[in-house]
Amino acid sequence: MKLLLDTHALLWWWEGDRRLSLRARDAMSAADAEIYVSAATAWEIATKVRIGKLPAARRLAEQFETGLAEQGFRQLAITVEHGSCAGSLKGDHRDPFDRILAAQSTIEELPVVSADARIGRFGAEMLW
Repeated sequence: MKLLLDTHALLWWWEGDRRLSLRARDAMSAADAEIYVSAATAWEIATKVRIGKLPAARRLAEQFETGLAEQGFRQLAITVEHGSCAGSLKGDHRDPFDRILAAQSTIEELPVVSADARIGRFGAEMLW
C-alpha cells in the first residue's frame, strides 16, 4: 500500500506517539507499505522549528533526508502540476501545506495518513 504522510503523522511515527491511530501504524508498518513524505512536510517542520512552534523537532529538521532514508521512506517532490492543483482547490482552508498534500494525494493517487479531516474535504483519500 502506498501512503503519503501528513506532518503530524510523520512526527508521531518517529516519536512513537500513541496519537498515531492503530490503523495508521498498522498500514505504515505493513511489509508492502511504500511511505511517501512530501517536500512540503520538510518545509513545514523547518518553518515551525525556525519560528519556535516546534522546538522538539530541531534535530529532525536538521537531519530530515537522513531520517527518511533510515526509515525507508520516499521523498515526494512538489511539481508545477501539484502547485497548480493546490492553488485551484475549492474551499476556505488556507493552510498551504494541507493544500499541497491534498493535491499530491489526488494527482499521485496516494491516500493521506492524517487525523486532519480538512484535507479530505479537498477530495483526497484519507487513512486514519
